[in-house]
Amino acid sequence: MCNLLFMKKQLFLVYLVIFSAVASAQLKPFRFAFLSDTHIGSPDGKAEEDLRRTVQDINNSNDIDFVVITGDITELGTHEELPRAKKLFDSLKVKYFIIPGNHDVGWSESGGMDFISTFGNDRFTFDHNGIRFIACSSGPYVRMSDGHIPRDAMTWMKSILDTTHINMPVIFLNHYPMDNQMDNWYEVTELFKTRNTILFMCGHGHANKVLNFEDIPGIMGRSNLRAKQSEGGYNLVNVRIDSILFTERKPVSGSMKNWAGVKVEQHNYDLTKKFTRPDYYVNTQYAQVKESWKFSAAANVISTPAVINGLVIFGNQQGTVSALSLKNGKEKWTFKTGGAIYSSPAASSNKIVFGSTDGYVYCLNDKGKEAWKLKTGAAVLGCPVIENGIVFIGASDHNFRAIDLETGKELWSFNGLNGPVVSTPVINKEAVIFGAWDTYLYSLNKITGKLNWKWSNGSTVRNYSPAACTPVVKDDIIYIVAPDRYTTAIDAITGQTIWRTKESGVRESIGISQDGKYIYGKTMNDTITAFATGRVAQKAAWKLHAGFGYEHAPSMLIEKDGYIFFGTRNGVVYAIDAIQQKVAWVHKIDNSMVNTVNVLDKKNLLVSTMDGQVVLLHIKD
Repeated sequence: MCNLLFMKKQLFLVYLVIFSAVASAQLKPFRFAFLSDTHIGSPDGKAEEDLRRTVQDINNSNDIDFVVITGDITELGTHEELPRAKKLFDSLKVKYFIIPGNHDVGWSESGGMDFISTFGNDRFTFDHNGIRFIACSSGPYVRMSDGHIPRDAMTWMKSILDTTHINMPVIFLNHYPMDNQMDNWYEVTELFKTRNTILFMCGHGHANKVLNFEDIPGIMGRSNLRAKQSEGGYNLVNVRIDSILFTERKPVSGSMKNWAGVKVEQHNYDLTKKFTRPDYYVNTQYAQVKESWKFSAAANVISTPAVINGLVIFGNQQGTVSALSLKNGKEKWTFKTGGAIYSSPAASSNKIVFGSTDGYVYCLNDKGKEAWKLKTGAAVLGCPVIENGIVFIGASDHNFRAIDLETGKELWSFNGLNGPVVSTPVINKEAVIFGAWDTYLYSLNKITGKLNWKWSNGSTVRNYSPAACTPVVKDDIIYIVAPDRYTTAIDAITGQTIWRTKESGVRESIGISQDGKYIYGKTMNDTITAFATGRVAQKAAWKLHAGFGYEHAPSMLIEKDGYIFFGTRNGVVYAIDAIQQKVAWVHKIDNSMVNTVNVLDKKNLLVSTMDGQVVLLHIKD
């Protein structure tokens, strides 16, 4: 018996050697160009010239088989920037393969849909001279968070790898490095370790670097931008039978610098080897927090669920609206739209309203039947608010609308925006207030739609717009935070700045106490801050180092019955005792961004995460 097992083992080893030799024989040398982070539309205006130079240099070569581009193609993924980039890439004489980066989809006025319509897809796979290339988008979409490969892309990659022979060399490309900058990096590395993955390639860091992703060899490529140098550059990749060599090429001077090499060999990864993984210890530490139920959506959920008549309503990135039973989380009905949904629904009078990237504002009844839909000129990423039978919502066609809830008739439209709306407006007396990705905060008359005023923080950089934050209001003072890291108080009547402070370093996450006495901020470095409301500039009334670490997710802080609730970029929900100013409890759902939580009461919270988890949390006494 032992001899038989030994003979079988020897035969298997001989088979591996023979197959590896065959695989090596099938691998033929070739060269390709590797570009990343072209940032067409960047503020200094030089990105287009840099890319034009690179394209011309590639066209002057006769030994480049194809080009790969790993994301951040544009600065903000706009309707204007994407076609401009495509025109430049289309002038290449060789085939190119392209995926988006966070700049293409994170600030995108179409929620990433324009990238797909412009370039045909946000993922690719192909075989060339014996190597299989696989690449996909990584977000984040619409909301600031870590990188995240969408659930449907993970399913797609698994289906490709399932049909890939275990010995076929595989190269995976993504915009992000596969480390903790990507919240589901470990799923990706574990998936690709099931095959002969010889290399991970990425951009994002704007530098040439040799990396290692849990034993998988990695290469980060430089940005095509010149930055502080006289010219930009890209990488030439020479694939040989035994190695892959990287050479930085500068198109104007023609300089060449060999800087990295990766060995081509058979990888049989040890799938039992342990690496750092997300830690769920807090769920043991705070055992009083229980998940009453959890629903896993088929695609990412990047919005806050609404509740109406015992139903939990939300949309996902595949354009499906789901209604779950609040009692047990069972799916009751679904409704399909023509595009991804990033709009948090609003519910009133047995009706549910939300926007879709297919360009419509939808209204459903609580049975999941369409009551009406209103066509706009572009994607609708904004979230609605409903008051007295009127829906207020912004869209990416640079319009903000008031719509009759019963009929779906447009009551008025304000067309003075220069960027998309992605957040929820707030109503103060006769005004509706919201920000857009055009550097401005707006106040409109809610009856007529006429502009009362618009406010700017003084920056011309659109990324610093007060657009992701939902403003809070008390005593005719509007409070906002923005990526410029300032907390600002603005006169709701005049639009004049009352005070600004950078003491807390809050990015886009704000809240207000139930009694209106304090505004809360979630800083980028582990701290919750409270400022007294009022017209006199304030120092922080209190600060609490809560333990969440680095943080940039734009989820709002919600106070209910003396507790402040919020989520983080890595799937953790916090409850802060606002009276005693201490952490009451913590619960980790997964490792992706938590949207603004829907607080039913201090004992029950609805939570959704980017990875498509919708959970009812219950806190026991």
